[in-house]
Amino acid sequence: MRYLRPKSLTWWAGCLALATGTGALFLPDQGQLAALARLVALLSGSGDAAPMTLISLGLGLIGLRDRIERGFSEQDK
Repeated sequence: MRYLRPKSLTWWAGCLALATGTGALFLPDQGQLAALARLVALLSGSGDAAPMTLISLGLGLIGLRDRIERGFSEQDK
């Protein structure tokens, strides 16, 4: 699998953004899981970001890591 690279810091940053966006989308604002949702948002530094923005950022970082690994010179061929 091309996109699964657990040794890449960019891959982990993308996964964190993706998980944070998904958590913000599905975790409730009230109740027992609200504290967990606030903690995840606080730790990731994304308290005011929209969930879709975080999901798009995560997918973009994972794709960017793959593109950098393959190199930009493939477009010249």
